[in-house]
Amino acid sequence: MDFLHFLRKKITKQGQMSESLILSLLLALSGGFQDAYTFIERGRVFANAQTGNVVLMSASILDKDIDEFFRYFLPLLAFIAGIVIADLVEHHMKNAQIVHWRQMIIMAEIIIMVIVGVLPVEYDKVANCMVSLACAMQVETFRFFLGNAYASTMIIGNVRSGTHAFSRFVLYHKIPELKKAGEYFAVIFVFGLGAGLGATLTPMMREMTIWGSAIILLVCYLLMELDKVELLSNKAENDGQLPTA
Repeated sequence: MDFLHFLRKKITKQGQMSESLILSLLLALSGGFQDAYTFIERGRVFANAQTGNVVLMSASILDKDIDEFFRYFLPLLAFIAGIVIADLVEHHMKNAQIVHWRQMIIMAEIIIMVIVGVLPVEYDKVANCMVSLACAMQVETFRFFLGNAYASTMIIGNVRSGTHAFSRFVLYHKIPELKKAGEYFAVIFVFGLGAGLGATLTPMMREMTIWGSAIILLVCYLLMELDKVELLSNKAENDGQLPTA
């Protein structure tokens, strides 16, 4: 218990592990991995970046290609559903004692990725919808790191926020803004690293490549378990300060 408490302190001093930099980097790594996987292995669909799907969906409408339309439209619907599900889980399970509601989301993602990994290519549309659902649940659940808003499954908002922070450093010479910019660009870099890793592994492991994302998410789940160690440690300290009868 003492070692775990020490480890938790070394990893982050944030009140919740879910808002730590290390967890945000791991989630971004997984997000990039997922996007590369669906694009390369599952029919050139973007699981995370729905902007690309909307562009391709619109093009398919003009081409009167109904099959292509649904290839991109269904993941968009799944993404919307994932956001709703995440909000419902937070609303109904926010005060859960045994497992934190964010861990429930992570575990659901892991299960989804494991199932997707065994789906043959004939079920690409189903696989893409499942990954989009999981991505939306993740991006809706983990919205902040170190007090800053961010997205773990896409980079455009992070690019804007990081560049804005850097501009403020250039204009006003505020060191905290430079630090914030560095944190955002670290998340962007790791997202790209995840995409590169997914692109490299997919030709070798094919459908099962997505299990790599499941492993990353499992690490995230275990890191969040350290919050319980922190709570127990704080409780023990508080109990020790109580006057004895």
